[in-house]
Amino acid sequence: MRRLKCEVRSDWRAKVEALGLTFHTADEVAYWDESVCYEFDRRQVEVLESATRDLQAMCVEGAEVAIRDNWRSRLCIPEPAWAEVVASWERDDLSVYGRFDLMWDGRGSPKLLEYNADTPTGLLEAAVVQWHWLEECHPRRDQFNLIHEMLVAGWKEWPQGRFHFAAQAESEEDWRTLLYLEDTCQQGGKLTANMAMEELGWDPVKRRFVGGEGEDLEAVFKLYPWEWMWAESFGPELVGRTAMFLEPVWKMLWSNKAFLVLLWETFEGHPLLLPAGFSAEGLGGRYAEKPIFGREGANVRLVDGGEVVALQEGPWGRQPVVYQGLHPEVVFEGQHPVIGSWVIGGEPGGIGVREDRGRITSNVSRFTPHLF
Repeated sequence: MRRLKCEVRSDWRAKVEALGLTFHTADEVAYWDESVCYEFDRRQVEVLESATRDLQAMCVEGAEVAIRDNWRSRLCIPEPAWAEVVASWERDDLSVYGRFDLMWDGRGSPKLLEYNADTPTGLLEAAVVQWHWLEECHPRRDQFNLIHEMLVAGWKEWPQGRFHFAAQAESEEDWRTLLYLEDTCQQGGKLTANMAMEELGWDPVKRRFVGGEGEDLEAVFKLYPWEWMWAESFGPELVGRTAMFLEPVWKMLWSNKAFLVLLWETFEGHPLLLPAGFSAEGLGGRYAEKPIFGREGANVRLVDGGEVVALQEGPWGRQPVVYQGLHPEVVFEGQHPVIGSWVIGGEPGGIGVREDRGRITSNVSRFTPHLF
């Protein structure tokens, strides 16, 4: 695994915008950064693919443990939601996608940092933008990336014929991710429409969820976390109706940082896992403190030798937290990369890399392409 300098295309902004990546720059700093790339060899790609497949299998087994041993209170899932989670899992409700975040320097075993299983972004960049970069700039090289093809094929498995896609109106990144997913759904042969998440409502006369114009909804892909859904005014009406939404409600198990504790207790010592618990005891003063429903690295604290070495402010400071053993720094030329390994329909689909000068990956950390 190497970090390589790359020649930047003079018209890169126009090219990535044409692919839908309109949020390529934030505060005059490039988010899409093709001045560098990460190079892997074929063996390393095979390691990442195998690790992703193994982690997915462990999460399936972990979900069975969570339900069997009633981890509801430890996962902070409300009682009405828990019943829906169990029912959804037992129905084998289909899943579209997810992203494992892995720490790795190309040697030994990758380590799981967390599973973004409910509303992961960074998808358009990984599936499309870096692939077009590869074809133009390095046509004789390859990339661990079957994400787009797998997404299109995956929609064919869904029995519904029409899907609405919903995200928060003010989030450009969410909207672009949503529009890309809608496009893959159309390519998969389905009818689609999109709407702002704020338009989703409950019709007390029809006794069903409706869109902004009062239209009936058959199936809704919501780029909106399940824990937020239950907190909405329509939350009580979700009982008995969660099957119309995707990602499925059982993803509340995997997208919860407390699931890291369950994984460690179930597979203690596994080379793909870092120790995790509900206290820092036994972690030797070296740990990451994470809010269980946190996002984009917000409110994460890294502690080493009892001292805070990195801290990301954010809005989740009052949430319960978990403690995860601190991975040794992985640094390439002063940058800390995190590998996002995508799972499409339960199978490894490819990777994307984000890097930051700081040790905590946030919503402004740069996306860099890869090749092998």
